[in-house]
Amino acid sequence: MKYWSFLLAKLAIVAALLRGLWWVMELVLPAPATIATYQLGRFGQDLPWTTAIFLYFLLGAGLVFLSFLDQRYRCRTCLRRLRMPLSTGSWDQMLQLGRPKMEYICPFGHGTLDVHQVQFTGREKDDWRKHDDDIWRELESLSESGK
Repeated sequence: MKYWSFLLAKLAIVAALLRGLWWVMELVLPAPATIATYQLGRFGQDLPWTTAIFLYFLLGAGLVFLSFLDQRYRCRTCLRRLRMPLSTGSWDQMLQLGRPKMEYICPFGHGTLDVHQVQFTGREKDDWRKHDDDIWRELESLSESGK
């Protein structure tokens, strides 16, 4: 639940930022011209407003995209950025190692995210594997038993 609340908070910040930018655009840009008694519209009939609205749309779409991209690489438990990317798999040893993918891990060991490098059938869902035990303690015990 915390994971999705964080995404909604980021999108609310983006919405507030875009609303503030729209308010600044209304203050800075002049009103569209009036011809006789007909008031021209902002979009499509007034070049400064049309350009500003196009740039506003591109900025808004970019910010929403970056919000989702940032959310994709966060831990589902503690919301920290996933670290330590590790490339696994190989095309020439596909039967032994599998397809190429990138693995990211939570710094506190909550889980691992597998991101497929090549998608054959469209966008494939990333694989989030939650670790029930503390994996750092498990790795530490393995290294101590090897001494």
